[in-house]
Amino acid sequence: MQDSTPYAVGIDVGGTKTQLRALSGGGVVVDLVRSSTGWRPHDPGAAADRLAALIHDALPAGAHPSAVAVGAHACETPRQCEAIRAALHERLGAPVLVVGDAELLVPAAGLDKGVGLVAGTGSVAVGRLPDGGPVQVGGWGAVLGDEGGAAGLVREAARAVWAAHDRGEGPDALAAGLITAFEVAEVPALGAALEAAADVSAEWGRHSPVVFAAAEAGSPLARAVIAEGGRALAALVVRLARRGVAVDDVVVAGGMVLAQPALYTAFVSALTEVLPGARPHPLRVPPVEGALALARSLL
Repeated sequence: MQDSTPYAVGIDVGGTKTQLRALSGGGVVVDLVRSSTGWRPHDPGAAADRLAALIHDALPAGAHPSAVAVGAHACETPRQCEAIRAALHERLGAPVLVVGDAELLVPAAGLDKGVGLVAGTGSVAVGRLPDGGPVQVGGWGAVLGDEGGAAGLVREAARAVWAAHDRGEGPDALAAGLITAFEVAEVPALGAALEAAADVSAEWGRHSPVVFAAAEAGSPLARAVIAEGGRALAALVVRLARRGVAVDDVVVAGGMVLAQPALYTAFVSALTEVLPGARPHPLRVPPVEGALALARSLL
């Protein structure tokens, strides 16, 4: 039997987990969390198959979505998102919107416009031009960028201790922490240890607590790395402002920046200095709420 109830479906495909919420009438009827392992955003057909299967598993038997909005991790360009959208629409026959996962932050915060800034394992900022066109800055990965994210902080911490070593300084708390974390005997061996990582972002990023522990222990190097991470995150917002994005409101999310008060404070301080009118808002609800808001707008 077919279920004619209209379901608005929002999906947040994050780097680690995927969350789906379905709304019928005025209340959430489904809240499902799955692993994001196997997510392949560069293969639109595979991505659409995965999303369609998730929706099928989540909704009651015989039910079909009336509208679907997806915030997709690693969906980095409008063309890529459109390819997934078209493939998913073909499978569902319902209105579909696919955006990068960072674009869920502003609607999740109940705002119509602004900047979404994520600093988790990596870092990225997104916004929209006055004509509605999307703009993304950052998000270049741990080797090239992701300043202010967990992996980027570890990379910059390693650079800081190498520079101190080259100046003839003895290892401080930051150097000692990295040596222990990467299981090497001395500072010069850190380079090979970082290069040996099979998954650079994940393996570097998991050692980020070392930076904050060293800062609490009094390491000037660690404190400088955190301060620079905050400035780098603020610089992402500046880049958006220079391209014409409204930056009055900056919605901040990510397991790194919200879990580490020192980094969030450094970011807010730097943002106030370079863009005094910008208002930071730490996101206090799951980003999937933004996907639900976008799905409802399609109805």
